[in-house]
Amino acid sequence: MQDVVKIAVDAMGGDNAPGQIIKGAVEAVNDRKDIKVFLVGKEDIINAELKQYDFNANQIEVINANEVISNDEAPVMAIRRKKESSIVVSLNLVKNGDADAFVSAGSTGAVLVGGQFIVGRIKGVERPPLAPLLPTIKGVSLLIDCGANVDARSSHLVQFAKMGSIYMENVVGIKNPRVAIVNIGAEEEKGNMLVKETYPLLKNCPDINFIGSIEARDIPYGGADVIVCEAFVGNVILKLYEGVGSAIISSVKKGLLSSFQSKIGALLIKKDLKRTLKSFDASEHGGAPLLGLNGLVVKTHGSSKSTEVKNSIIQCVTFKQQRINEKIKENLSMNED
Repeated sequence: MQDVVKIAVDAMGGDNAPGQIIKGAVEAVNDRKDIKVFLVGKEDIINAELKQYDFNANQIEVINANEVISNDEAPVMAIRRKKESSIVVSLNLVKNGDADAFVSAGSTGAVLVGGQFIVGRIKGVERPPLAPLLPTIKGVSLLIDCGANVDARSSHLVQFAKMGSIYMENVVGIKNPRVAIVNIGAEEEKGNMLVKETYPLLKNCPDINFIGSIEARDIPYGGADVIVCEAFVGNVILKLYEGVGSAIISSVKKGLLSSFQSKIGALLIKKDLKRTLKSFDASEHGGAPLLGLNGLVVKTHGSSKSTEVKNSIIQCVTFKQQRINEKIKENLSMNED
């Protein structure tokens, strides 16, 4: 029998808080018996919301936090000043060992800063990267980094590749995952200074299966399992990916409803189309883990609804049970020796 994984959830963070956050937490505990969720936020609001659901009361505990960090606040100042915010209280639960993981749809800056300041980095990790899963026609790929380190060095990118490989092999189940660095061409000599410095380091790294450069157009086709880049490039890729995906889905739906004939056709392919569109829905794959911390921190979209919250919580269970942090520590200590 697996141990219960304890997860702190920021009930007040995100565009759809607290309703969709709490709904997602309830869906998670109703789906899995090896989870305990701490809903952190304004106690009276959370308890009022919980009344509409049936769930095992032993699996959800409400922890009061009277403050909320908004997106327009300076992250460092907010983390320092708002000690009773849902983000800070949750991160302290992880730091003190009362929770194994933290999930938030709240301020990205506050989650990233708080994760590093409060939970702290694993010894040897230079920069913790944010690493979301991207849907592809082959399954999923890990984009690392997509928002935590805009000014990265080559040594950071090498660590990103190692941590990303560990994550994909143990959480997603891809053996010997293919690692590629984002570039403007396939040739080794192409790219900016950072890419040119990093390429040979990745090529000569025995811990990863480096396959070379990847162009952005090849990402949706599953050209690599771990896609390495610094955060500026990664964030542009992520936002474009999400925007194009949303536009395509909207266009398909509009086209299928444009005439009587297309509506009939839509009914005939409804089941297959729904399954295909679901495979490209990012919310099905959970949030983005901030890898390399002394505990798991997962950032979900600010617009997250219950499905993404639920899947992010379940994602934490796999992360904990597969001992991802221990494996990252082992990898770094081996390389130090």
